[in-house]
Amino acid sequence: MATISIKDVPEQWAQALRQRAARNHRSLQGELMSLIERAVVEPPAGSSSSTMTSTQADAIASPGQVVGFDRLGHPITRRGTKTIEQIAAEHRLRFVQPVTGGPLAVDIIREDRDSR
Repeated sequence: MATISIKDVPEQWAQALRQRAARNHRSLQGELMSLIERAVVEPPAGSSSSTMTSTQADAIASPGQVVGFDRLGHPITRRGTKTIEQIAAEHRLRFVQPVTGGPLAVDIIREDRDSR
């Protein structure tokens, strides 16, 4: 792998990059790699790229922000930020009554095992 070094980065930029990395739960190195990867993988606005796979193109077109691609080329997408408490409150409003009356997992497994 190649090594890239950038000299004379203004301190304000460096601090902004550190804060961005912390917000994204990454190291500074990881955040810089993500930025470089997005610059290399995503086509410029208004142009199409023949080097992107259809999965990558679909991910960029889908709602949410593509923050990178994993080692297999699958998109890593961020669709928003909510705390666990906000998500729990939304689910309590959406699903007022708990789900009951369904089959138990143990019964499903037992039935599958006994059918062999």
